[in-house]
Amino acid sequence: MGVEYKQATLPNGLTVLGEIDPEAHTAACGFFVRTGARDESSDIMGVSHFLEHMLFKGTATRSAADVNLEFDQLGAEYNAFTSNEMTGYWAWVLPENLPAAADLLADIMRPALRDDDFNSERGVILEEIAMYQDMPFSRLYDPAVEAHYKSHPLSNRVLGTTETVSAMTPEQMRAYFDQRYSPDCITVTLAGRIEFDAMTADIKRLCGSWEPTGAQREHPELQRSSVDLTLDDERAARHYYMMIAAAPPIQDESRYAADILAHLIGDSEGSLLYWALVDPGLADEAQFWYDGRDGLGEFYAFASCSPERAEQVETVINDTLAHFLDRVTDDDLERLRNKIATLVTLHGERPAGRMRRLGKLGVYDLPYRTLDEELERIQAVTLADVRAVADAFPLTNTPTTTARLRPQSP
Repeated sequence: MGVEYKQATLPNGLTVLGEIDPEAHTAACGFFVRTGARDESSDIMGVSHFLEHMLFKGTATRSAADVNLEFDQLGAEYNAFTSNEMTGYWAWVLPENLPAAADLLADIMRPALRDDDFNSERGVILEEIAMYQDMPFSRLYDPAVEAHYKSHPLSNRVLGTTETVSAMTPEQMRAYFDQRYSPDCITVTLAGRIEFDAMTADIKRLCGSWEPTGAQREHPELQRSSVDLTLDDERAARHYYMMIAAAPPIQDESRYAADILAHLIGDSEGSLLYWALVDPGLADEAQFWYDGRDGLGEFYAFASCSPERAEQVETVINDTLAHFLDRVTDDDLERLRNKIATLVTLHGERPAGRMRRLGKLGVYDLPYRTLDEELERIQAVTLADVRAVADAFPLTNTPTTTARLRPQSP
């Protein structure tokens, strides 16, 4: 018996998606919320990520210790994450423990949000912000994205800033939670050896009383213009370069070709930038990737090198982006398609991977495809498809953001 897909929607708008695999030995459950940094006002930037921490600090019936202990007693592998556009909470367990794991997840989705917990956890968040600001990539990425998106909400930092997190109040967090953690913004996903109908009934019992708010995401138009940003940093010992250009949104079917285009140019091994920069030792890192977002998308180039090679490295990157289609063969495309198909298959072999994939489909309202259908879509990408993306979203002679982080001159 193969994998079966089911979905249901509760009267309050909460969506349940499931992939049932009777041959699986485990089961997974996730709660995915259509909210992230882009849905925050500038004065509470970082509240979505802060909330992710707070959901593990206890509920009306469980303390923080109870939450962690119960996950451990279930033998669960569990975690949470926050991005610009979604927040997810999940657990992966033996099938017989899935109802209890769902009960625990549903409970933490209605946290106590106590003032004392808020004030103590604020220090943890501030330490996390400081940790990332010790990393050169973050010191370049954050201002580059802010310059690229300008006043658009995608310019918001997921962690927030020291200033916004320090000024945030528990009341502001509760107001944001009440509006955004609405059942009509939540998708519950189930995968593995599950009883979908029974689990849906459990989720209705646990979450059916939650009141919808009709919260919507804003999609303001992004006014694109070229930006050139150079940051002198006394802590930097290397030269760091980043370029950001427009790409298809995640809802666009050309996302498959965009992803392959990015791998061809800047995969960590065997790509054009790898052979042009990393293999000959001109740069210690050179990557190019595609980031599809809700209604928008971006291509990113990144490289790090010694300061004396900065100009040469940038010249190679610009030349590669301008002429990559002339250097790619059908054999290159087949190799990349097979590599991506392998990664997708490995991810989809485990219920936890299937659960997270369903969460992404639910948050972005993407059509469901089986794993085989997804692989067929990847294998169907041709050089003509890649060229069409490059024509629609050119990497040169178009508004881009170019940013550099370099050692400060003595």
